[in-house]
Amino acid sequence: MQLDSFFPYRLAVASEAFSRNLTDVYERELGLSREEWRLLFLLANAESMTSLDLARRTTLDKVQVSRAAKRLGEKGLIVREIPDEDRRIRVYRCTTEGFRQFRHLQPKVQERANRMLNAMSPEDREALEQGISALLKVAKSD
Repeated sequence: MQLDSFFPYRLAVASEAFSRNLTDVYERELGLSREEWRLLFLLANAESMTSLDLARRTTLDKVQVSRAAKRLGEKGLIVREIPDEDRRIRVYRCTTEGFRQFRHLQPKVQERANRMLNAMSPEDREALEQGISALLKVAKSD
């Protein structure tokens, strides 16, 4: 079997290429890494989230979440709190500046994603959407 015909490899390469294309927007505009963007995206759409929730929702491990959160905190985009009831947990939320930067960047990132997706035929795009949904459903049931 050739690596180029191995489905998991092809899926990972396609995902990485798509993601790298989007990274250009938020890296150029705000100097954010992919991990930082994922955290900012989630936090801008939630009141607050714990480090465990962020790890689960981003496919990042706890160390990656911690490092990205630290950098976002240094940039003034998020804040971290340690609840008195459980000192092991970290709770993160966006700052006003974090919300502002997200609202500025999100349409640009979405436009870039749409540009790539709109280059596909409507039939291919629908097949991709259905395929991703089916793959996620099967993967979650295993």
